[in-house]
Amino acid sequence: MNFKWILFDADETLFHFDAYEGLRLMFERFGITFSRDDFAHYQQVNKPLWVDYQDGKITAQELQHTRFELWAKKLDVTTTDLNSAFLSAMADICAPLPGAKELLDFLQGKAQLGIITNGFTELQQVRLERTGFSQHFAALIISEQVGIAKPDRGIFEHAFALMGNPDKRDVLMVGDNPHSDILGGNNVGISTCWLNASGQPVPNGVKPCYQVSSLDELHTMLKPHY
Repeated sequence: MNFKWILFDADETLFHFDAYEGLRLMFERFGITFSRDDFAHYQQVNKPLWVDYQDGKITAQELQHTRFELWAKKLDVTTTDLNSAFLSAMADICAPLPGAKELLDFLQGKAQLGIITNGFTELQQVRLERTGFSQHFAALIISEQVGIAKPDRGIFEHAFALMGNPDKRDVLMVGDNPHSDILGGNNVGISTCWLNASGQPVPNGVKPCYQVSSLDELHTMLKPHY
């Protein structure tokens, strides 16, 4: 378990991602009260789009446009405006998950760290800077920039090239999403750790090497090996 590279997902792995609170703040800035019912309707559109994005059926731009299409018409603004406003609100409420800072501080100088995220570019760097996490990461791979999303092999191969093509036995992928993070790692033959905070059963066809319920548990698991 003495990995030379540890790759992390971002949302709900290193950072809280409270989409409802982000949308509520965004719409508040437009003078709109955004309710839980509004959020439920938004998710009916948004969730299938993310599945299609991860499956390579639509682009990041198509996802960003379609999820806000109805609201853009209501508010007479562009979907681009709403996406920027949403990501700005998410940056304003960003917070690391419990144990994230302690784990990253512990790994500093012991392993090379990277992020592979299907999240969007506009949020990633500002969030890393605001949390003080930027200094910890040698590689930041964003699917929107690469044009391929996890679990596709392509985004991992792109990451490996940036990382200097390390031995895959020396790489661990940590993430909360079994279908993108863990299956993605399985697809390229690296070790995987599923951050399974809610104790879900392992989905068919997904094979995590390790499972933890928190970043503190991952920290405890890694500590004897460094």
